Amino acid sequence: MHWSSKSLALLTLSLSATVLVGPLMAEKAPRGVPTITVPANDAAWRESIEQELRGNILPFWIKHTVDHERGGFYGEITNDLKVDKNAVRGALLTSRILWTYSSAYSRYKDPAYLEMAKWAYDDLIKVYWDNEYGGLYWTASADGKPMRRDKQIYGQVFGVYALSEYYRVTHDQAALDKAIQIYRLVEEHAKDPVNGGYFEGCSREWKREGAKARNVTGGKGTKTQNTHIHILEAYTNLLRAWPDEGLKKSHRDLIEVLITKIVDPKTHHLILFLSDDFKPQGTDISYGHDIEFSWLLTEAADVQGDAALKERAKAVALDIAAVTLAEGVDTDGSLFYESEPGGKTDEHREWWPQAESAVGFYNAYQLSGDDKYRQTAMREWGYIEAFMVDHKNGEWFRARTKAGKVVNREAKVSLWKCPYHNGRSCLELLERLEKTSAAR
Repeated sequence: MHWSSKSLALLTLSLSATVLVGPLMAEKAPRGVPTITVPANDAAWRESIEQELRGNILPFWIKHTVDHERGGFYGEITNDLKVDKNAVRGALLTSRILWTYSSAYSRYKDPAYLEMAKWAYDDLIKVYWDNEYGGLYWTASADGKPMRRDKQIYGQVFGVYALSEYYRVTHDQAALDKAIQIYRLVEEHAKDPVNGGYFEGCSREWKREGAKARNVTGGKGTKTQNTHIHILEAYTNLLRAWPDEGLKKSHRDLIEVLITKIVDPKTHHLILFLSDDFKPQGTDISYGHDIEFSWLLTEAADVQGDAALKERAKAVALDIAAVTLAEGVDTDGSLFYESEPGGKTDEHREWWPQAESAVGFYNAYQLSGDDKYRQTAMREWGYIEAFMVDHKNGEWFRARTKAGKVVNREAKVSLWKCPYHNGRSCLELLERLEKTSAAR
């Protein structure tokens, strides 16, 4: 696959037109510690978000990650922009790039974003699609040969999420057909007919693997909150593109499982790891997943269109936001990574919980009108601009320590590190801030 001359011209034009300087670029405090600057008002905040998205995140992935020789994307790039051309690649990264640029094109109609989405779509279908059994392989070699071929449900539903978004902006029926095919395979083979919810994975042939079908992130249970919340966002997006009654019921059933079996009603935290019958497997807490789920739940209820469900979702989301604010937000506005009832177990600041908390807390403000949530979201954005954004080499660092040191062992581009969390955070915040402004 190669960019056409016309596409390259559009790309060059887009990059030159969108490289902007944000109003919240962090000034260096003594000893090299960035200064956190909170946006003065909503207008300044919107400007900062817009410039971060179009001047940093979106141009970075187009400029640095596209493999023009072999197709697809490089599997790993370090913080100082060293490319590992032999790194293993994954369908997850391609799917997340596909969603990001499809969604960005939906908002801005920039041809370069559509070209990037098409590049990702071609990679997903040509490299990762299993032509024999359906669904997506998990990984491929740098030159595009399938490697890990089992069907991780986490990876499958990101395909649904991305393909349905691509269909929404291109009306390419083949993309929607693939999304529907994955959905049906997941429903047939990964849905638990006894206890409800979904298992973590299947073999390449879509056979249940029992104890082997563990969470790809190394979890302790045969079911996880992580996979369930991403099935939810995928089904929500597919429902927008394909309002099928069977899908709507599966989507509604999943909301019920999440509210009644995965959210702990006493602590208002998600239970991270669970057995087949939803018994907790550990006491770990992930603040990023909690606050991310809070807004994904209200989004899902909105798409369902049921007034009573919306009220239930609102109550659950606000309970989660209140607990996350009380327990998970540090004095600098950032979100802790993980905890247990006895205390924090990981105080690193990963890029994705910061991105999700800005949206989640602003969502709580929209639901409640309580300005403390708006202020928390703005403080989080100030932390992001000062600490997570790489103002030298572009994009965001994957992680910093509590003291603010960049964790350089974590690559800037990898199977997991992608433009989806931070890109989506910007897109969501812009839309929400615009709605707030229009309502005034």
